[in-house]
Amino acid sequence: MPKLGVAVHGAGWVSGEHIKAYANNPHTEVRVISSRSECKARARMEETGVRCDYVSDLAQAVNRDDVDIVSLCTPPHVRPEEVLTCARAQKHILLEKPIALDLAGLKTIRNAVRRTKVKTLVSFVLHWNPYFRTVKALIADGTLGRIFEAEADYFHELGPWWSGYEWGRRKKTGGSTMLLGGCHAVDAIRWFVASEVVEVFAYQTCGHRKDFEYAPSQVAVLRFKNGCIGKVGASFEIDMPYVFNVFLHGTHGVVRNEKLYSKTRFPGLKGFMTIPTIMPDSGEVSHHPFQGEIDHLVECVLNDRETETCVEDAVKTHEVCLAIDLSAERSRPVRLPLLK
Repeated sequence: MPKLGVAVHGAGWVSGEHIKAYANNPHTEVRVISSRSECKARARMEETGVRCDYVSDLAQAVNRDDVDIVSLCTPPHVRPEEVLTCARAQKHILLEKPIALDLAGLKTIRNAVRRTKVKTLVSFVLHWNPYFRTVKALIADGTLGRIFEAEADYFHELGPWWSGYEWGRRKKTGGSTMLLGGCHAVDAIRWFVASEVVEVFAYQTCGHRKDFEYAPSQVAVLRFKNGCIGKVGASFEIDMPYVFNVFLHGTHGVVRNEKLYSKTRFPGLKGFMTIPTIMPDSGEVSHHPFQGEIDHLVECVLNDRETETCVEDAVKTHEVCLAIDLSAERSRPVRLPLLK
């Protein structure tokens, strides 16, 4: 079977991990990198050992007959137009997140994918983290029972050390704390609770970092359709190592990060058990399970199946993030969905 050809658009921090994962998949081959910076593109080729073509813009990459999948690794404010370009060319798309910074952008992306029916995967890469898979299995086998209260936090100090800092700290190109990083926490809580958020109430503050054009700390309370309540938090200004909290309280058991307690499943427990697995405890892209994510996308393309984190589902996560921003700005609850 011929290999699926891949174009990687953007040559920043995360693109190298995409390239490595495609190179390690037996069904794909990176054929072109498109970037405004030839220097960065060539650096990615050197670092990954991939030999491919270089072009300076996305249109040149997607109009090639030997390209089937495009990875979009560019800043979010340009992504709606890029998705349109890829979808019109009938290319399957892997999108880094956030996929858009407003409802208009979300609607553009959603409608383009619906029209063209291309396969999409939004890079909520923690779905393939071993801890996330373990927790999802514990929920599925009834160890936790019905989850009635859930929490997730994305705490990641961001500064000039990050290659995306200049665009990420600006409202027009980075959006907000919840959109830029907290979307991972929103996606996680939606996935674990397995119900849609119907209302949010949020607060935001600036603790001490004045370099962000938006409030760098946000907290929101969520109400789910199935009756569960939840909380998500996100901050770029907490002076500590990266932390991704997951607290799930169910009728039969509890997960609090790596700790598990369930007397229903494990009679006689006298305290928390420790889940011995790889935790989501680093913000480094090299720590993230891109191989599992990209292998999943390729499998879905080959077998004509929808992906686990497709655009249709990711739009709902982004709606929650935008509702949180709106609630924090207006000091009132916001009901969902925002898009009809």
